[in-house]
Amino acid sequence: MSAPIKENAPAEAGRSVAKIPARPGDSRSEGVVLNVFSHGFLALWALLIVLPLLWLVLSSFKTDTQIGGSAFGWPQHWSLDVFTRAWDKGIGDYFLNTVIVLVFSVPLTMLFGSMAAYVLARYRFWGNRLLYYFFVAGAMFPVFLALVPLFFMVKRLDMLNTYQGLILVYIAYSMPFTVFFMHSFFRTLPTAVFEAAILDGASHTRTFFQVMLPMAKPGLISVGIFNTLGQWNQFILPTVLMQPQSGSDPERYVLTQGLIQLQQQQGYASDLPVLFAGVTIAMIPMLVVYLSFQRQVQAGLTSATLK
Repeated sequence: MSAPIKENAPAEAGRSVAKIPARPGDSRSEGVVLNVFSHGFLALWALLIVLPLLWLVLSSFKTDTQIGGSAFGWPQHWSLDVFTRAWDKGIGDYFLNTVIVLVFSVPLTMLFGSMAAYVLARYRFWGNRLLYYFFVAGAMFPVFLALVPLFFMVKRLDMLNTYQGLILVYIAYSMPFTVFFMHSFFRTLPTAVFEAAILDGASHTRTFFQVMLPMAKPGLISVGIFNTLGQWNQFILPTVLMQPQSGSDPERYVLTQGLIQLQQQQGYASDLPVLFAGVTIAMIPMLVVYLSFQRQVQAGLTSATLK
C-alpha cells in the first residue's frame, strides 16, 4: 500500500503548490505596480517635454495680438512668412556660422578623442592612469572658471572672433567627455581581434583605423550626438570669444548669440512670432539628428555598459 502513495505524492504535491494563489507581496504584483509607475512617470516626462515644444512651434504662426490675448490659443492663420522674416533678419547668417564651426569641431573632436581613448584603453605605459584621470578631471571643470585666462590666451593667438579659434576651444572642452566615454567603449572590444591584427602584420595606425574604429561605431555615433548637441547649444563660449574686435571686424555670431541679438534688435517694437520662429529654426536640426540616430545612441550606450 505504501508504494502507490509514494508515486502519487509528487504529483499531488505539485498540484497543491500550483493552486496556491499569488500573495499581495508577490514579485509578479510588485512588477505590475512598478511597470505602471514607470510608464506613468515616462508619460508625464514626455508631456513636460513635448507640450513646451509644441507651444513654441504654434506660437510661431501667431501674431503679437494673438500671443498677448491668449498664449495657449490656436493660430488663426497658418503661414510660413514669419520664418522667412526670421531668416532675413539674421537667423540665416547665424545658422551658417554655427554649421561652419560644427562641421570642423565635431569630427575633429571625435578623431582626437577616439585616438587618445584608444591609446589609454589598449596600451599599458607609465602614466597611463594619470593621463586618463587628467581627462576625467577636465570633464568636471566648470567652463566659466576658465573664461578669463581662455580669453587672453585666444587673444594672444589673434583668434578672437574667428572660426578657427572657436573650433579649437570647442574641441578642447569636448575632449574630456569624449575620452571618458570612448575609453570605456574601447575596453569592451575583444582583445583577440586586436591581437590578430597585430599578428597579421598590421601597423598600430592601420589597426586603429581599419579594425578597432569600425567596431566602435555605435559608441562614436552616441558620443558624436552628445557633442553635436552640446556644441550647437553652447552660449557662454561664443559670447566671450565671438565678439567683433573693431568697427571693420564682421559679426560672426552663432545661433545662440543670434537669438539674443534678434531680441535686442526688436527694442520696443516687439515681434514675438519672429523670435519664436528663430528658436524653432535653431531647434529643428537637433531634433532631426536625434530622432534619426536614436536607435544608434541607445545601442552605443547599452553596449558600453553591458559588454
